[in-house]
Amino acid sequence: MISQPRIITVANQKGGVGKTTTTINLATALAAIGEKVLIVDLDPQGNASTGLGIERQDRLVSSYDLLSGEAGVAEAAMATAVPGLSIIPSTLDLLGIEMEIASAPDRVLRLRNALRATDGGKAFSYVLIDCPPSLNLLTLNSMAAADSVLVPLQCEFFALEGLSQLLQTVDQIRNSINPQLSIQGIVLTMFDGRNNLANQVVEDVRAHMGDTVYETVIPRNVRVSEAPSYGKPAILYDLKCTGSQAYLQLASEVIRRERQLRAA
Repeated sequence: MISQPRIITVANQKGGVGKTTTTINLATALAAIGEKVLIVDLDPQGNASTGLGIERQDRLVSSYDLLSGEAGVAEAAMATAVPGLSIIPSTLDLLGIEMEIASAPDRVLRLRNALRATDGGKAFSYVLIDCPPSLNLLTLNSMAAADSVLVPLQCEFFALEGLSQLLQTVDQIRNSINPQLSIQGIVLTMFDGRNNLANQVVEDVRAHMGDTVYETVIPRNVRVSEAPSYGKPAILYDLKCTGSQAYLQLASEVIRRERQLRAA
């Protein structure tokens, strides 16, 4: 274990790009190779919590309590069925947190302060934050707390639309609140190699973003889509499917980049 975890926020203001699926399966892949991983579910919809089999009635302490100061990491983190992987679940209470803390001077730093407290954050080597599909106060909290941002990008016609706004937000957070924040990488998701448009999107994104884009591309895969309904990550639901294998490759890339960032 390390003194402070590496914190990666998984963010894209567009919905339906595979953000939660990427968070769950990347976290599972990291745990599978021996890392102690925590997911912080910052989306009021709570899909990351549901996808890991955490029933709503069992979410007695949540990310709302963490941001409101009612609980610390140690109290809010729940073990999952994946060895080495815990989650701070989300509830619909999170919908009201923005109004509650809007006038607080530390409103953007609530998550960072909670993760830096000595009561539990240090028990993990990686923290992955699943953000809502918007650039709101919750997403700003995640970026203020994070070391880096991982951006899932769907292989569709409008893939690059909105990416510039997200990157602009990262720059603003870096310049004003968190000078250490970097782009961990952009992962292309829901790729269908039979689709000429999808291949063109991959080429365009790589041409625009260069080495920021991971080599690993996540394919569109039925088994990955089915897994959340069983409360399991795809890697547990069907390890051999192409989607699971892609997320294992992505985990290797993420770790390699993290080592380069630490060495820099």
